[in-house]
Amino acid sequence: MTSNDRPHIIWIQSDQHNPAVIGAYGDSVVETPNLDKLASKGTLLRNAYCPSPICVPSRMSLITGMYPYQTEVWTNDQILNSAIPTYAHSLGAVGYEPIQIGRMHFNGVDQKHGFAKRLVGDHGPNYPGSPDTVDHGILSGTTGPARVSLQKSGRGQNAYEVHDEEVEAATISYIDNIGKKIRSGSTTNPISLSVGLMLPHQPFVARQADYDKYVGKVGMPKVPEEPIENCHPYIRWWRERTGIVSVTEEEIIRSRTAYWALCERTDALVGSILKALESNGILENAIVIYTSDHGEQAGEHGLWWKQTFYEDSVKVPAIISWPGHIQENVTRDIVLNQFDLISTILEASGAPDLPRSNGRSLLSTLQHPNENWENIAFSEYCMSDSEHGRAYSPNLGGDDIHAKPGGVQNRMIRSGPWKLNYYHGYQPQLFNLQDDPAERLDRNNDPSCKGIKSELLDRVLENWDPDLIRTKMHTLKEEQIISEDWASNTAPKDELRWELDPNMDQLTES
Repeated sequence: MTSNDRPHIIWIQSDQHNPAVIGAYGDSVVETPNLDKLASKGTLLRNAYCPSPICVPSRMSLITGMYPYQTEVWTNDQILNSAIPTYAHSLGAVGYEPIQIGRMHFNGVDQKHGFAKRLVGDHGPNYPGSPDTVDHGILSGTTGPARVSLQKSGRGQNAYEVHDEEVEAATISYIDNIGKKIRSGSTTNPISLSVGLMLPHQPFVARQADYDKYVGKVGMPKVPEEPIENCHPYIRWWRERTGIVSVTEEEIIRSRTAYWALCERTDALVGSILKALESNGILENAIVIYTSDHGEQAGEHGLWWKQTFYEDSVKVPAIISWPGHIQENVTRDIVLNQFDLISTILEASGAPDLPRSNGRSLLSTLQHPNENWENIAFSEYCMSDSEHGRAYSPNLGGDDIHAKPGGVQNRMIRSGPWKLNYYHGYQPQLFNLQDDPAERLDRNNDPSCKGIKSELLDRVLENWDPDLIRTKMHTLKEEQIISEDWASNTAPKDELRWELDPNMDQLTES
């Protein structure tokens, strides 16, 4: 395959976008005309699952095709081994110049991991433990899984929106410049552009015009919270830990209203980028993918943020377009791992598949819908033992809210209509999503499900040892504490960082 034959690669990834809050996925309230149009020009995938329902593990798995137990990146403060090649390395190996603009959430000295250039970095320090911490001002504490994010919600300004506007501007500038080179004939190479947005991640705060548009339109969650005593023991612990045993209706409506507004704003940012690509003639031979690193529960089942295996947390949007190569205006219900999208890009571009990747290219099945496809996906969520549950920065004080006595070793398998959620030390949950898409009926103790439960337990534990993971995480945390204390005392300079000003976060009315 020559460079002229290769498609442009456009990867757009947001942060914490529940696919259910997109018009093309069936939401009748939110306005997402740009994502809806992209879906009409390509294929919308309804059952794409993230590798982990939390940011860094999900992203590091995505770019490598490896599960967290293989990358050994389970938490938001762990570092991907730079010796592991990513899809950016693979694209670069066949002549692309992979460009990353915006959110990627790399930790450590390597802020590229195969990208030739990065523009507009992340807002956090490159080194966990750095004394140069992030200050969200009046919205302090609202970016993590804590009740305060529901209490401090409503009208105002989310600093992440300011970040994304800079990403939007840098992306359009890059597209316009490369478009001029393509038109002048000074370059014939296809482009590889990865764009990372922070929205619609909480704080659940949106600018007044966007927020007011959804006042009175966003109702209560479809799946009400269970009484705390009826919850699965692990879910009960998580709700108690994060202070959401009981949330007021006012907090729920206010936070959900802001989230819907942030989802529309995300769509508008995507629309500006797509418009620039179209006006520069790049969309004519481009694979465009829109996805997110995980979902947002937005009050469903009495839960918020991500961190669980319920559908609103672990499912991601997956829209893929490639004119003349992938069917238009098609919806597919096949079950896939999110990194299957990466394998699809690599096959389409003629780039080498990553040696340890678990990804499966979708290209053939998207072109031939009747082709066999194994409907299976896994997701993993593991956190530190509370003995070593130090907060992400030693200067923040307190414990890591994710930490739990004995640690957390959880894994999910989706196989056909069935989903099993494994919680080490507890009974699993078992759902039939065909009969029970809202996950209201746990079939774990149903005698008629004994066979499928046994089969899924065997598969979810195959090559995945929760006791070994706990031991590894214990050692990694001890090593990490030394590195954090080093960073705290030596204050290493950031290689690439977007400076977040605490005045960017505003709460005008809650």
